[in-house]
Amino acid sequence: MRIGQLLGTGRSADVYELDEQWVLRRYRDGLDARREMPVMSYLSASGYPVPRLGPLPVSAGPGDLVLQRLSGTTMLDSLMSGELGGQEGSVMLAGLLADLHTVPARLSADPEDRILHLDLHPGNVMLTAGGPVVIDWSNTEEGPPALDRAMTALILAQVAVDPHDPAASGARALVDILVPLLAADDGIPARHLAGAASRRAANPTMSPAELALIGKASELVGSLSA
Repeated sequence: MRIGQLLGTGRSADVYELDEQWVLRRYRDGLDARREMPVMSYLSASGYPVPRLGPLPVSAGPGDLVLQRLSGTTMLDSLMSGELGGQEGSVMLAGLLADLHTVPARLSADPEDRILHLDLHPGNVMLTAGGPVVIDWSNTEEGPPALDRAMTALILAQVAVDPHDPAASGARALVDILVPLLAADDGIPARHLAGAASRRAANPTMSPAELALIGKASELVGSLSA
């Protein structure tokens, strides 16, 4: 496997070029990517927009995934540039969450459980010619859809309440539209918002400044979803 140039980097993983069709996503912190593969395969078979999985070479480590190379920009970049408006972006995010939560759980015996992304925000949505594609399934679990909605709202609200983040005003506009949309879809109960806040607080990749914003962000989401 010949690894090409670095295409992008996130909190815990790097993405490298393999060829015109495939990229390699490699965790830097020892996480095992193999737990994501059956979930992505299941979602793809269910018609949900995720990158196709490519064959792993024998030299691949447990933190490697070969994924379809997507052409386009992230929703975050499109929102920041003004190419995508807040209303359109909010409706798209709400729709991606709602569509995901129509897919039954793969393993759980609880009929109310669904596949959850738990990190579905504009930076994890690629806008391709064929439509939006949801990437980075490293946090995926099965559980109540309201937890997923709460997590998306809280992630955006943390940006919105950060006075030092240049994207704060745009994030606030997104939150003001998105949270009522999510609240209308069976709501964001307080217990699930608290659960999302606890998960954010336990995230080892978050800085002290980000952790300090969780309480204020939770208050914002709660006020908009009441």
